[in-house]
Amino acid sequence: MPVRDIKRTLCAAVTLACCAQPAMSQERVRFAQFNIWELSRSKLDEVDEIGQGTNPQLLKAAEILQRIRPDVLLINEIDFDEAGLNLRLFESRYLAVSQAGLSPLQFPHVYFEAVNTGVPSGYDLDRDGNSDGPGDCWGYGRYPGQYGMGLLSVHPIQARAARTFRLLRWADMPGNLMPDGHAGKPGWYEPEVARVLRLSSKSHWDVPLMIGDHVVHVLSAHPTPPVFDGPEDRNGRRNFDEIRLLADYIAGGDRASYIVDDSGQPGPLPPSALFVIMGDMNADIEESESPHGQPAIAQLLSLDRVQDARPASAGALATLGGGHAGLATTSFGRIDYVLPSKGLEIEQAGLFWPGPNDPQRQLCAPPEPASDHRPVWVDIRLP
Repeated sequence: MPVRDIKRTLCAAVTLACCAQPAMSQERVRFAQFNIWELSRSKLDEVDEIGQGTNPQLLKAAEILQRIRPDVLLINEIDFDEAGLNLRLFESRYLAVSQAGLSPLQFPHVYFEAVNTGVPSGYDLDRDGNSDGPGDCWGYGRYPGQYGMGLLSVHPIQARAARTFRLLRWADMPGNLMPDGHAGKPGWYEPEVARVLRLSSKSHWDVPLMIGDHVVHVLSAHPTPPVFDGPEDRNGRRNFDEIRLLADYIAGGDRASYIVDDSGQPGPLPPSALFVIMGDMNADIEESESPHGQPAIAQLLSLDRVQDARPASAGALATLGGGHAGLATTSFGRIDYVLPSKGLEIEQAGLFWPGPNDPQRQLCAPPEPASDHRPVWVDIRLP
């Protein structure tokens, strides 16, 4: 049975009777993004005698999410598996179990697809003399599916209409920054590699949700960190162009002329579409270097169709200082985003990073913090 059919069967089997969901009108929806550090199958399989999760990190992550109570949740760094079980295991063993007396969460709809991380390329991409290491995969990873993405939703997912861009070649992007030795760029990748190298380090998704009478597209990605390279800046350049792909997909027109999804369908997001961008972009407007004319994330934040609620937190202010630091989602800066489109009214937004005197701060503090990232959320109202 195809993976998507398996997932639909799993979704159909879910019962919601035992798990309370917040009472919300159809017009108001909370979108949340959370990078749960290395949410691996080995952590998911730490259970007690009745099968409930016991991993300290994941227990804290689940408690945070039960406090935030999202309607639509994107998780980064969850292991992808072909059977689609890992996302459901996190839900059933952690989210659907009350943490600290909070009401459980359960999501009847999921989207969980393959990523490039850990998938061997057969080439010596990191030029260490071998072609079988984690740096030689289409996206850095020690095994296939590491650092994957998973989308959970209270609202129906139109899986048949979803588009993925995992296979799009970097060379197909006009004016790309790939260090291939052409147009004054550093010569890192040999011509044979440059012709086939994939742009997306994980994947890029366009997943439509049916919310009441409206279709809202969740646009998700997790670009590679712009570090762990050398003077050729291969990761920084890839991060920039991975974010550019999202920006070009939204902007459309000539900017999107090269875009073809994994099913062979060309074209950008329709100009009238409502959308929410969600993901760990590994890019900060102030902290990230901008050797390519502008900070990488500015490509999204400057689009006319994009809104930025700029949620801040007491914890970020206390830990990192004032000003822009209050928006930080990690100690590295603001790199996790939920960005609604124009046409969606932003009601409120938040960043879960409790201040020094808040008892909930222990959820983000050592030992065993929920993650090295903090979740961010935005409430929107539909037209």
